[in-house]
Amino acid sequence: MSALFEIENLRVALPDFTRKPLFGPPPRNEILRDLSFTIGRGEAIGIVGESGSGKTTLGRTLVRLLEPSGGSIKFDGADISHLDDEAMAPYRRNLQVIFQNPLSSLNPRKTVAQIIAAPLRLHGVANGRQALADHAANALRMVGLSPDLGRRYPQELSGGQRQRVGIARAIALKPSFVLADEIVSGLDMSSQAQILDLLARLKEEMNLTLAFISHDLSVVRRLCERVMVMRQGEIVELRTCAEMFAGPEHPYTQQLLAAIPLPEIDPQWLSQT
Repeated sequence: MSALFEIENLRVALPDFTRKPLFGPPPRNEILRDLSFTIGRGEAIGIVGESGSGKTTLGRTLVRLLEPSGGSIKFDGADISHLDDEAMAPYRRNLQVIFQNPLSSLNPRKTVAQIIAAPLRLHGVANGRQALADHAANALRMVGLSPDLGRRYPQELSGGQRQRVGIARAIALKPSFVLADEIVSGLDMSSQAQILDLLARLKEEMNLTLAFISHDLSVVRRLCERVMVMRQGEIVELRTCAEMFAGPEHPYTQQLLAAIPLPEIDPQWLSQT
């Protein structure tokens, strides 16, 4: 499997405005510390850790919503580490994000069809009202929604439907890479399972490369081939899901696995009729 992403000694430091002096720039906090790894084409990799571990910062840096302080990010062989907005423009179509809260990431003043059509128009994938409408309708079908929902507004949909619209907006561009940032954390168990099954299907049908950010290892296990465990801005373990669940090596990973809720079995369940 060839690498789509090659990350070497990646560092990210962000300004800490809570400690900004009266004069001068705020001090910077190092969020990511010398990360090196690859992501293969067509791979689904899980990025797991508790709040503050740096997983969301890593995801946003991969798609260059943040600029690294050091190290390098190579995407499809090209170094995109420090490209400005104009130079990044040709890569944006292939680097898409599905956000955690679709209600805040979907414009409430636009219909679902208009929301999906906006990036299509921006990137020149489709032009003209009918072409845009056709592409939006097809994207909705791909995520299991009726094209009729294109006339509705985000606030008129359920949480699961809104998250599917967010997925439709991302895949409508036929990207190479999709970052999914905690996208099932606000859904009930049934909706979570449906969204994970949908992503797994789209990954196979479209040969997508996925980075799936979560605090829940059990969710990552269902979708990903490999899992990266982060703590305090560093990678503490990076292995296949099968290896990780069979025998986690780092104590922190062991704690995360132990925290997965499991039902307590009542022996009388099996004897009850």
